[in-house]
Amino acid sequence: MAVDRHILWDSLGMDLETHDQLCAVLPQAFGDVFLSQENRPEGMAFWDMVVADVHGIRPQELVDEQAKGRKVFGTFCTYVPDEVVIAGDGIVTGLCGGSQFWVPEGEKYLPADMCPLIKASLGARLGRTCPFFRIVDQIVGETTCDGKKKMYEIMAEDVPMYIMNLPHMKRPQDIAAFADEIALFKANVEEVTGNEITAEKLAESIKIINERRKALARVFETRKNKDVIPISGTDALLMMQIAFFDDPVRCAQMANNLAAELEQRLVDGVSVFPKGTKRILLTGTPLAIPNWKLHHIIETAGAAIVCEENCTGTKFFTNLVDESQTTLEGMYQALAERYMKINCACFTPNKARIDEVLQLVKDYNVDGVINTNLKFCTTFKTEAPALEKVLEEAGIPVLDIETDYTDNDAGQLRTRVEAFVEMLG
Repeated sequence: MAVDRHILWDSLGMDLETHDQLCAVLPQAFGDVFLSQENRPEGMAFWDMVVADVHGIRPQELVDEQAKGRKVFGTFCTYVPDEVVIAGDGIVTGLCGGSQFWVPEGEKYLPADMCPLIKASLGARLGRTCPFFRIVDQIVGETTCDGKKKMYEIMAEDVPMYIMNLPHMKRPQDIAAFADEIALFKANVEEVTGNEITAEKLAESIKIINERRKALARVFETRKNKDVIPISGTDALLMMQIAFFDDPVRCAQMANNLAAELEQRLVDGVSVFPKGTKRILLTGTPLAIPNWKLHHIIETAGAAIVCEENCTGTKFFTNLVDESQTTLEGMYQALAERYMKINCACFTPNKARIDEVLQLVKDYNVDGVINTNLKFCTTFKTEAPALEKVLEEAGIPVLDIETDYTDNDAGQLRTRVEAFVEMLG
């Protein structure tokens, strides 16, 4: 029986009537995309349960922890180091808006020609229709995108905001500068939580997040098998989306359980797609929950997504933080070195991302690449031609897609994807 969460939502000052409209459509969308799949791994039951009560289970946990005096930090980006928050006994939750439902509210404050993720994120907070946005004690932004930076200024009028300055080059002095930024963030977390962050606590939190990275990477490792595809890209995406919200220790445990099942599927030859299904690498802008549109279209058009090179994919877990450091200063540097290896389009030059995509194509035995861009994301859109040129020169077929959160272009996208898959042979 579903739990009635209205008392929780009302205590958070949410717009219950409008929020009920969102709750009414999510189950149908989830059923159409996920439950319609065949032969899903049993381990997906955990993530199904979470999404069935996505605005209830984890929000209630966060509120219960707040009652014990803990603070909740909301983040939008993989560059914000969870390790620092956890070392201060804080809790991190992702906040990116992935639904068209929140966009109209965001457009009351932002230009229409702005990335839907940015508009949806602001709309979710100011429209009071997402519990995660209402629960946070502080939001941590970062300077990855001009649109987000200006959105943060508006959001700061409604909720405490801290901004981390991310260098946009990767020279040694830039990495050192980000290490200094992490030190400043550590002081902020101490101020908000009232807890001192010691070298011992930070070392422990580094291990916790590294274990989460290892567990998620273990799931992705099973997707490299060229003969058996043990999990759909749609289910792998759901796991990654929830990883931004979940307790990191539990996330690692559940991902390891799923990985063990998938590894056994490889041994037993259990695939969720017929032999010969074309293998797709999806690259580009992130796919925040509940943005399942492209995965559903691609995987019901005759192809299988076997890897995502984006923030809700390999960027989230690739590279571990060096655990050998024993001083805070050494750990700041180790954290900076790891996080600055994330190859976001906000960096210049960004050849490392192109090299990484080429390597992933080989590692995951990919037949074709679909390069996706959320409308008005200028950094990824500007970088797309250079990436596609290199892929084409390497003989790798590429399809470029630009879309938003609406379903207005779903038919057109399906036609293009089907033609692309057919072209792959």
